[in-house]
Amino acid sequence: MDLSNLKPAAGSVKARKRIGRGEGSGRGGTSTRGHKGAQSRSGYSRKIGYEGGQMPLYRRVPKYGFTNINRVEYRSINIDIIQALVSAKNIEVVDINVLIENGLASANDRIKILGRGELTVKVDIKANAFSASAVKAIEAKGGQAIKI
Repeated sequence: MDLSNLKPAAGSVKARKRIGRGEGSGRGGTSTRGHKGAQSRSGYSRKIGYEGGQMPLYRRVPKYGFTNINRVEYRSINIDIIQALVSAKNIEVVDINVLIENGLASANDRIKILGRGELTVKVDIKANAFSASAVKAIEAKGGQAIKI
């Protein structure tokens, strides 16, 4: 066997439809578009969600709820994750840059520290927000919870 006798599997390659190439081809005249109407014209494109005149899904389903434009989203990070980071990398001050470098946050995230888990070492943590239990856990080991 060599490259000169390789072929695709039988039935896997079909010839393309050559439309609009004269009446003798069987696909001349209307070029498989049927007679008249918007769909037979060049430049026609159906609207997204159009269901042939039937009431479309986006109008059948009722509206509910709202989006609060003043909502502040936080990336929450628990103390047990910070403890794992501190023990693995031997860090004394955890701030946003440290979290970004270790893949725990993105550049535009606001960060909130939550209190699940335990700290075993003194750590200073800088973040946008802290839960009460997180502050208690951090200060119990002599660290600081610094709000930025």
